[in-house]
Amino acid sequence: MRTRVVMTGVGVITPVGTSLDQLWQACLRGQSGVGPVTLFDVSDYPTRIAAEVRGFDPAAHLDPKLAKRLDRFAQLGATAALQALADSGLEITEANHHRVGVLLSSGIGGMGTWEEQHKRLLNGGPGRVSPFLVPMMIINILSGVVSMLTDARGPNLTVVTACATSTHGLGLATDLIRLGRADAFIAGGAEATVSPTGFAGFCSARAMSRHNEEPLRACRPFDRDRDGFVMGEGGAAIILESLEHARARGAKIYGEILGYGMSSDAYHFTTPRPNGGGAAEAMEAALQDAGVSPRQVGYLNAHAPGTIEGDATEAPAIQRVLGAETPVSSTKPIHGHLLGAAGATEALICVKAIREGLIPHTLNLDNPDEGIELNLVRGEPLRAPVEVAMSNSFGFGGHNAVLVVGPPPE
Repeated sequence: MRTRVVMTGVGVITPVGTSLDQLWQACLRGQSGVGPVTLFDVSDYPTRIAAEVRGFDPAAHLDPKLAKRLDRFAQLGATAALQALADSGLEITEANHHRVGVLLSSGIGGMGTWEEQHKRLLNGGPGRVSPFLVPMMIINILSGVVSMLTDARGPNLTVVTACATSTHGLGLATDLIRLGRADAFIAGGAEATVSPTGFAGFCSARAMSRHNEEPLRACRPFDRDRDGFVMGEGGAAIILESLEHARARGAKIYGEILGYGMSSDAYHFTTPRPNGGGAAEAMEAALQDAGVSPRQVGYLNAHAPGTIEGDATEAPAIQRVLGAETPVSSTKPIHGHLLGAAGATEALICVKAIREGLIPHTLNLDNPDEGIELNLVRGEPLRAPVEVAMSNSFGFGGHNAVLVVGPPPE
């Protein structure tokens, strides 16, 4: 019999709150975290809005000396990870530390650190570059730091697949528990790319919305007037355990990872495969892994960032796999596109939808694209029982990852 994997602790730092309940309430109220960029001067940028985590003081959550040696993405991710561990009640001891793994990731990593240190190099020469440049910048440092902070000495690794990063991370951690490599994992992702270079790159690619005068209405998934995504930042972490391990210690259980699917578009740097073929294959693989039928899925949290081509190719994939009746929404207008943290954040929203029997609506979906024939939840949340939920994540490079989650096992 295959090992079952459950979620026993959660931690999340987003532009609309520093807890899962705050994130969930923002989704239900349609309270968006999008606003003018304050982290740097965007006067010369065509996009001047983002979903920032405002008022975040890393020294309030981490040792101040350590916080100074971490890039913002690692500060956000480590804070979420420590929240999740505390929430789970899992004690890491001499007896079990080798059975607890860490798999925390980022799509881009320490871009802010790279920018700052490159300025020092240009202005003052190589002697002005910090000795902490490399450990602050590299993506895997987040997993490394959390391992050091918690004494988790099991598998310690990172996966990088752009916007599919933390979905792949949760899926891989689930597989490693199933394989017996660990009893528990601290898994998730973090991102902090609201920075001059990050913004410039996405602006040049014309990937981000330019609705600067109406930031709350800028992100418009599946809407005919959509013009790009809105960048966000944040961190999300989930404690995963084998069901046997969780029950043995009397842990509370939020839900279960039922299945995980992945595929590659093998098509283009940024554009999805036409008609969503790769996305559909990942969704089908996730359902097969979960052992559930399409009609059992009561809610899909779509990747749907509000890009013209992305939404248009995901829609036929959803229809091909789930049909036109399954309720579908995107919560990115609320928390922004969190890139490497998006998948874990949206998986947690799926967990809340199952627990609460409520499906969040898609904010700003005023005029559904005529070519999108789905049961799009808009206007207000939908009260409906959800036994199984699915979360889609698709990244530049053609990386597709899908999770299927369910309620706590009886």
